[in-house]
Amino acid sequence: MPQAIAPSVAAAPSVSTAPGGGRAAPGSEFAPLLRKVKERGLLERRKGWYTRMIAGNLLALALVVTGLVLAGDTWWTLPLALPLAILSARTAYIGHDAGHAQIAVGRRANRTIGLLHGNLLLGMSYAWWNDKHNRHHANPNHIEKDPDVGVGALVWTAEQAAVRQGFARWVTRHQALLFFPMLLLEGIALKVNSVRDLWRQSPRERAVEGVLLAVHIAGYATLLLTCLPVGKAIAFALLHQALFGLHLGMAFAPNHKGMEMPDPAGERWGHLRRQVLTSRNVRGGPVTDWLLGGLNYQIEHHLFPNLPRPHLRLVQPLVREHCRGLGIPYAETGLLDSYRQGLGHMHTVGAAARPDATR
Repeated sequence: MPQAIAPSVAAAPSVSTAPGGGRAAPGSEFAPLLRKVKERGLLERRKGWYTRMIAGNLLALALVVTGLVLAGDTWWTLPLALPLAILSARTAYIGHDAGHAQIAVGRRANRTIGLLHGNLLLGMSYAWWNDKHNRHHANPNHIEKDPDVGVGALVWTAEQAAVRQGFARWVTRHQALLFFPMLLLEGIALKVNSVRDLWRQSPRERAVEGVLLAVHIAGYATLLLTCLPVGKAIAFALLHQALFGLHLGMAFAPNHKGMEMPDPAGERWGHLRRQVLTSRNVRGGPVTDWLLGGLNYQIEHHLFPNLPRPHLRLVQPLVREHCRGLGIPYAETGLLDSYRQGLGHMHTVGAAARPDATR
């Protein structure tokens, strides 16, 4: 859940690239769009909307927990892991919005909301996610600066794939097929990385985050072990975390995979092009908006990271029209096709690690 200091609309680069590829006047591409958005009041906070949404999410979580307690020692408890996973993703979206200062104006209020939803309710470090996600927002798809396209379990360029060795090379060969199964481990990976990151944090921050993470672990374990015997409790936890990781990963996966990747040695793009050309929107209606937490408006979110979630669909026509006027491609597709494009990119990259690539 990125912090309030994530790239703001006021921090856009001062020099942009003209539609034909040359230098444009300072701020000429993004400034007019920003002015229109401000004039329409779309950057104003929606405290009432967020209050209702947060309250509804907490109530839904309480109902699932109540169902878990009332069901007791039975395997029929396991289906409750699905709504709990969906609501856990909703909780993560709230922390995400708080980190971008979409909910409140003050940094302290947003941080409090983020800590409660991230560390306490999810067992996921707010500071760790902030640091990682802020770097992503500043330079999306930049191979040297965006941690989301760095070398990890998966790789994103042929150069990264070509140097893989051993088991990692085998994974790279098949990474398109393994992508969704690997997302089942993402919920646990988020917690492991959160604990590891505590040592990077300042002593004061570490104390707050560490205590909240410990309370989450203790509370989660107590709830499950009070309602279920050890075997069923472990089964429920594994299913919950697997579904949570899958859902969250499927919400983030369509956004940038297979989109433009800036050349580190090339000309630096201005804010508008850097965010639009590297991002992809997903078409849909209210259900898509709800399931993806507004991340389906990825272009608008990257251009205006502190724009309240309910305003993303309102600013979309302005952004699309502005890009059309500048001749800048505006990528938007359906959800299934977004996965097809992302998986296609991973398959193409993985070819560099296949045996025939060395011939």
